[in-house]
Amino acid sequence: MAATRVITAATAVTQTTSCFLAKRAFALPVKKSCGGFGALCFSRRALVLKSKRPFSCSAIYNPQVKVQEEGPPDSLDYRVFFLDGSGKKVSPWHDIPLTLGDGVFNFIVEIPKESKAKMEVATDEDFTPIKQDTKKSKLRYYPYNINWNYGLLPQTWEDPSHANSEVEGCFGDNDPVDVVEIGETQRKIGDVLKIKPLAALAMIDEGELDWKIVAISLDDPKAHLVNDVEDVEKHFPGTLTAIRDWFRDYKIPDGKPANRFGLGDKPANKEYALKIIHETNESWTKLVKRSVDAGDLSLF
Repeated sequence: MAATRVITAATAVTQTTSCFLAKRAFALPVKKSCGGFGALCFSRRALVLKSKRPFSCSAIYNPQVKVQEEGPPDSLDYRVFFLDGSGKKVSPWHDIPLTLGDGVFNFIVEIPKESKAKMEVATDEDFTPIKQDTKKSKLRYYPYNINWNYGLLPQTWEDPSHANSEVEGCFGDNDPVDVVEIGETQRKIGDVLKIKPLAALAMIDEGELDWKIVAISLDDPKAHLVNDVEDVEKHFPGTLTAIRDWFRDYKIPDGKPANRFGLGDKPANKEYALKIIHETNESWTKLVKRSVDAGDLSLF
């Protein structure tokens, strides 16, 4: 029997809607501003889509999002699905809004801190549930625990066709943007947290750009003390170096080379992190509008 738990998603009834693929036909005005992060959504009449899912500007408004586990944990069949208030499956990647305004963003936990099962959103499966990554049909685990809550920013995408001129011309890794949340509380798989970005690390993994946004949950006791990269150094001394070193070295025990980092091997500040979030939200908008090739990615 599938286990279900209810979590409070960081969504606001009064917020502007964000772009995503609707689960049903939805008539749009000729032009409508989207709250995805500055992108515009145009009338469905103006779009030529080869999809069963018409494009619209909407997002989950119900603050209660159910997380439903299917299959036994630590198995190839294990999935964590997201359900809206009516019990319908929704995508944590596409349907949960990115921004809440005032510099606050939604963050979806894939891997709780002090654990090592490599969980991730299944970007190629319908409704993009969270599952454990595999290699050669075997479940993947990190060689040691990750020391922070780890997950993704919804409605972002690192475009594998876009070369970043500021990071050695590297192309995106075809995934949502990753978040490393440095708060003290161990979260659960599927938790949706309100966070504020603090810094960004430009990880280069086998030639692909894989951004790590360093952030903190607004309910953390130290959240009010940190607003930018220098505050992290002051109130969480050594954390940024530890994050960089962890992601640089975690593949070495498996016989692979260390990852590298661009931008002079240093964390960028909050302003730069917000720029990355904005750019990758724009890339995601192009993805769901079919302006770029989706390949095997699921868009609902």
